[in-house]
Amino acid sequence: MQPNGNGLQSVYLTEVPEPLAELLAGLIGGEVHELLLAARAVTPVLADDLEHWEQKIEQEIATYTVIPETERTALIQARRGQGLFKERVSRIETRCRITGVDNPLHLIGSHCKPWRDASNEERLDGENGLLLTPSIDHLFDRGLISFEDRGDLIISPAAHRPSLRRMGVETESVVNVGGFAAGQKKFLDFHRNSVLLMSSGRR
Repeated sequence: MQPNGNGLQSVYLTEVPEPLAELLAGLIGGEVHELLLAARAVTPVLADDLEHWEQKIEQEIATYTVIPETERTALIQARRGQGLFKERVSRIETRCRITGVDNPLHLIGSHCKPWRDASNEERLDGENGLLLTPSIDHLFDRGLISFEDRGDLIISPAAHRPSLRRMGVETESVVNVGGFAAGQKKFLDFHRNSVLLMSSGRR
């Protein structure tokens, strides 16, 4: 930037420090959310970046005194697929759609519209979830698998198929895990369009 506030014409694209990027995003306001979602569609997001992002959101929620403490606790537990969110998902789902595991001790409430992208209401909405074993939750959360509304499993081109097979995911034939509730279909649509990795170049 020049002292008068104008940009430098000699600089077309450049990286800015994360604190500055966050400040600019805050000044832009709500419009930046759609921009960030669009950027994720073409830019790889590393697992560590997602974890860092979610931790920052969690810390912000923990300090929101306008939200009752019980709701803050429920929102934070929902990030880990536990608590009230898992209980609500359990009213719709009874087992892992891929592995068939039905013991609640071994299942996580996994968000279709990721916790990091969801509103507080969506973070606790049971229809925004599936019960999955931890390894399948990892694949789903990272966009390596998804589901069609009718229940067909989608495997991303970016997925390492031998690893998927070792996790119990069938990769050689069509897998149908059964249909979904109407609300689940809405959230799965978000997952397919904004989370599922659609090219092998994305890691």
